[in-house]
Formats: sequence, structure tokens, C-alpha cells
Amino acid sequence: MKMDESPEARSQLVAGKCVSLGPGVRRIVAGNAGLMTGPGTNTYLFGIRDVAVLDPGPDDARHLAAILAAAGPGIRSVIVTHTHPDHSPLARRLAELTGARLVGLPPPGDGRQDATFAPQHLPLDGERLHAGECQLIAIHTPGHASNCVCYLLERERLLFTGDHVLEGVSPVILPPDGDMSAYLHSLDKLQSLDFERIAPGHGGVMERGKEILGALRTHRLAREAKVLEGLRRLTAAALDELTPVVYDDVAVERHRWARLTLEAHLIKLAREHRAVESGGLWRLTQL
Repeated sequence: MKMDESPEARSQLVAGKCVSLGPGVRRIVAGNAGLMTGPGTNTYLFGIRDVAVLDPGPDDARHLAAILAAAGPGIRSVIVTHTHPDHSPLARRLAELTGARLVGLPPPGDGRQDATFAPQHLPLDGERLHAGECQLIAIHTPGHASNCVCYLLERERLLFTGDHVLEGVSPVILPPDGDMSAYLHSLDKLQSLDFERIAPGHGGVMERGKEILGALRTHRLAREAKVLEGLRRLTAAALDELTPVVYDDVAVERHRWARLTLEAHLIKLAREHRAVESGGLWRLTQL
């Protein structure tokens, strides 16, 4: 059964609207649109009578009201893909109001997480979870954050990726918790799954999911090549000096985020003994 997102549904990526994406699957966009969140965080509802909420989003009263209005009294579980503050803070309030079980991996201690998220169930890699009348398969995908989990709705061949794969942009990798090597490994892991479409944490449902994963991997490796070339040109460089060289195709207002991903690339290269840092300056390793 296909779950193509209609143009009508795609045009409704606006806060508070509940849009059907197919049998038993709905989406509500939170009102936190911005530079790094696009139209806002996608909250997905699974099931009609018994409901599971995936990525409840920021602790926002209007978004809470929209979720409760759409789900009714039947919320049984609240699942998160990861615990960055645009994805999980509303989980605790939903659980308090409905008695729902909190599902996800605990927040890492890097200072960038929602420390209020206290899961009652930690999904195992490959575990099948009941989500309303649906069933989701949990896939551990560290990289963007160490506790990222994607969820596969097997019957519809639809993959819910949180921030691991996004529409139109590549996700920021946030070291030290975020890890570029782990991210690339997780992309390869997802390629082995049987799915067609991707439902990201921000933006619309994407067709040709395997092609998107392949293009994203190619993009990451091309950026790595620019890092190496930048180090060759500059001989030695601090992060702030190297960022505009490696990300000369990215708007300046995004450079503070690009700098984080650049650091993740450099950490990967250091582990591979291809680059080294000393006194805040990065150089290619002389082999």
C-alpha cells in the first residue's frame, strides 16, 4: 500500500494542523519554525483508538493542545528519536496528563539535551514496538546524537528518521556526543532496511529514500574531501579559519552550526590518523 504524501498534505506543514499521511498515521507540526528547525518539529501520531506519539516536540502549550485534540484520550506511549530540545521536552507533560509510557534512550550529558526526559522503556536495536494499532521497528542510529533511534513502519515501508535524515539539508553533527564515523555507519545500516519513503523530523515525507541516503553519504564524503583540501591549502588552521573555507557554499549565518560539523569531520580524521590538532590548530598528518 502506498503512502505518497499528497500536494495538499505537503502544503500543510504549518503549526497545529493534523494531516493524515496514510492509514493510522498522522502528522502535526510544532510551532517552532526557524533556521535550524525548518517548518517546525514533526510530531507523528500512530493509531486511532490507542495512540503512540513520536517526537512530541518542544514544551509548548499550543502544540500540547493540538496533540491532545487529535489523539483524544487514547495516548498509550510517547516515543522519541533523540533528546535534543526541539524533539522531546513535551514528553514529560504528555506522560503526566495521559499516563503514557515514555520510550527512548536516555539523554547524553553533553549539555545540549533535554535532561527532563526519563524513559521507562529503552528500545533495543531491532526491537518491535506496539505504536497504537501499528508496529514500529527501532533502529539505533548514533551520529547526530549518540542516542538517536530511527523507527521503521514496516507495513508501509516508511522510515521515521528524526534528525538523522532531513528534507533538503544535511543534519548538524554535534561533537563530542555527535560522531561523524558513527553517522556514516548508521547511514549504511539504514540502507540495508526494506523501506521506500522517509518521514523526517522536519519537513515533508520524501520519496526514493535509498537514493536520499546514498546522496547524503556522498555529500558527507565530499565535504570531508574539502576539509582535507582546506588543510592542504592553509597548512595549519583553527576551526574559525577553516570553516569559511570548507563551507564556502553555505550561508554565513549557518557557519556557527557548520563549525560543529567541521569539528566532527576533523575528529573522524584524527581517529583515522589523517589529521592532528595541537594548540588549537589542525594540520594534516605527515605519514
